[in-house]
This record gives sequence, structure tokens and C-alpha cells, in this order.
Amino acid sequence: MSMTQADIERKKSWRQAIAVYGHPIMLAMLILGFASGLPLMMVFSKLSYWLRDVGIDRSTIGFFYWITLSYTLKPIWAPMVDRMPIPFLTAAMGKRRSWMMVAILGTMIGLFIIAFSDPSQGLWLTLAGAFILSYSGATLDISIDAWRIESGPREEQANMAAAYVLGYRGAIFFSGFGLALSSWTNWTVSFCVMSLTMGICGLMVLAMREPKHSVRLQTAGGLGHRIAEAIIEPFKQFGTRLGAWIVPVFLLVAFYRLSDFTMGVMASPLYSDIGFDRAIVGGIQSGPGLIATIAGGFLGGLIAYKFGVLRAMFVGAFLTLATNGAYAWLAALNSPDTVGLLAVVISSDNLAAGFVGTAFIAYLSSLTDPINAATQYALLSSLYALINKFIAGFSGVMADALGYVNFFIVTAGYALPAAALVLFIMIKGSPAAKGLVRYDGKTDEAAG
Repeated sequence: MSMTQADIERKKSWRQAIAVYGHPIMLAMLILGFASGLPLMMVFSKLSYWLRDVGIDRSTIGFFYWITLSYTLKPIWAPMVDRMPIPFLTAAMGKRRSWMMVAILGTMIGLFIIAFSDPSQGLWLTLAGAFILSYSGATLDISIDAWRIESGPREEQANMAAAYVLGYRGAIFFSGFGLALSSWTNWTVSFCVMSLTMGICGLMVLAMREPKHSVRLQTAGGLGHRIAEAIIEPFKQFGTRLGAWIVPVFLLVAFYRLSDFTMGVMASPLYSDIGFDRAIVGGIQSGPGLIATIAGGFLGGLIAYKFGVLRAMFVGAFLTLATNGAYAWLAALNSPDTVGLLAVVISSDNLAAGFVGTAFIAYLSSLTDPINAATQYALLSSLYALINKFIAGFSGVMADALGYVNFFIVTAGYALPAAALVLFIMIKGSPAAKGLVRYDGKTDEAAG
């Protein structure tokens, strides 16, 4: 008789859940998370700082943000990363690591081009470097996601996501060092050091194992047929496997993180309007806030491993409701003397974000087929990023119309329909919708 969900959960002790983090693959995920986060932070945050330093107007800097759309558009070339071998490199290193190395080389080139450009004299060279950096970083994300999905069993994906989040946060912290380095020396040195750091990450990739790939059946037909199959098959597969459940699943993917996206845009303006000192806010974000994010990520991984990914997502929705709603309390007090409350609010929100992010990554991973891992994961991650970023763009309009207090109450409330969708899939959903079906046609565990 097959084991039920409850049987499996009882057999997973807390010691087993914690011991998962001792596996060597977690160190690899830590490194890959760092390599994934550094390019985005340099093109999105630190480059903007440099442009403003040399007197570039805010509107132009805002248009530079469009460069990061590469991270949303990556499903367009993800099928190529999934299927196209790189001459010589793929044979020597394997499909996933070869693409990682090419992408890392691209980020190094982009960073070097930016380093030796002079935006005060003209933006074209800086723009070219930012373009190469951004699209190489997005390609690196595609290959890393595929490597992660293929390298670990489904029940460990949440733990691997937690290690990835920790590495990503490390990149955010390290990019802050790059900002300080630019002050001690200059921007050229700062971007060159970041480029060399990516090179070190590349050397570490060489020490990682290439995962075992699922066998792809060869089909007859010419080049055009094979290209069409590479693009259409991964997307068609979702419909075949999920059936009618594709609607609630895609709705959950699209809107589960909406509360975080919309609230986050107005958090910094709130701090400024209340009158908190920037040094205090920065200290909380990089100190207790960072620790809370890391703790939340690992807690999310533990809960998902012990009780299942959907249960962790359900808990995460209510954590989001409570912690994002706390911003309404902060706004209602509207006093720069509430520094203690500010620290609690930021830290709690970061803990919830780390928890939710880890569980959500694990759920997205459970929906993908290892054969099409790069393409399908890129589609899912871009689906929620595109929709949430678009809606978040109206956050300022909402805050002006409703006021801060009501704005944060409304955005916290977005977590409720997300929780309802999770509960609906958890109770009524097919095994595929729950992310329980392996792509050998079997289920990891009985639905329940």
C-alpha cells in the first residue's frame, strides 16, 4: 500500500529537515545564488547611483530600468538554453555548466565595459555594457534554475531555494561593498572588482557537478520543425499535464507575491515622509533586516520539507498579511520617534518575504519537467514578475488616492485571495496542480 502524505510527513523528523542543509549541494546553491544576484544589483542599483552622481537626470535613469526587462523576457530565449549545445564547451562541461560559464563571461564583459565607460561624456557605451550585463545575468538565471531543478530531489527544492536566497542576499550585501569601494577609489575600480568576483564564481562553477539530464526523445523533421518543437512543447506540456487546473495554478503563480510587490514600492517613500533618518533605515535593512530574511528563508525551507510546499505557502500568505499590514500601523503613528517599531516592522516583513520566497520557488520548481526545466521555470517566474511589476507601477497612484494607512491595508489584503487559492488547490487540486507528479508519470506522494 502506498504511503499517504501524512505518513511521509511523520517520517520526516526535524533533525532530517535540518540535516538537509549540510549536503554539499547547498554550498553550490549558495554560490549560484550569489552569482545570480550580483549582476542585477550592479545594473539596477549601483549603476543608477553612478549615473546620478555624474548629473544624469532622473527621467533618463528611470528609462535605464527598462534594461532589467531582460529578466522578464527570458522565456523568449530559454528554449535555446534548454536545447542548444555550445560548441566544445558542452561536450567538456555539460549542458547546464557550459551555459553558466558563457553567461558569467558575459556578465564580466558587461561589467568591464561599464567600468571603462564615462557616462558624463555619453551614455552609449554605458548602455551597451548594461545591456550585455543584464541579458547575460538573465541567461545565467535560466541555467541556474535548470541546474537546481535537475540537481536535487523534489522534496529538497525548498531547502535549495533557501540556500539560493541566502547567496542572493549575500550578493546584495557585497554590492554595498562595491558602493563603498567606489567612494574610496572610483567607479572604474568598483565595477572591475565586481567583474573579477564574477570570474571567481565561474571558477567555482567548474568544481560543481553537472546534473543528470532527463532523456529527450529525438523527433523527425527539419530544422524548422525542431525549432517549433523547442518553443511550443514546453508551453503545451503545461496544458496537457494540468488540464483544467492550469487556470487556478497560473492564477496562483501570477498573484501569490502581489502583496509584496505593491507594498514594497511605497515602503521607502513612507520612511522618507515620516522623517526617519536614512542611516537608521539603512542600518536596520542591512543588519536585523538581512538576518530576518535569511532566517525566514531557512524557516520556509524547513516547513516546506517537513509539511509540504503548499502548506508552507498557506502559512506564508498569512505571514504576509500580518507583516505587510504592520506598515499601516507604522503609517498611522506617523512619528520619527518610533525607531523600535520601524525595526520590528522591517525585520518582520523581511522574515515573511524570505519564508514566502523560498516556498514559492519550490512550488514553481515542482511544476516543471526536468527536460524543459529552463524554459518552463523561466515562463513561470516571468509570469508573476511581469504581472506584479505592472500592477505595482500603480502603487503611487493608489497611495495618493487612499493615503498610506489604507494603501497598506489594501495591499496586505491581497494575501487573502492568494491564501484561498492555495487552500483550494491543496484540498481539491489534482496531483499535478499540487506539484506532486514526477515526470516519469508517478506521484511523489498521494494527494491529501
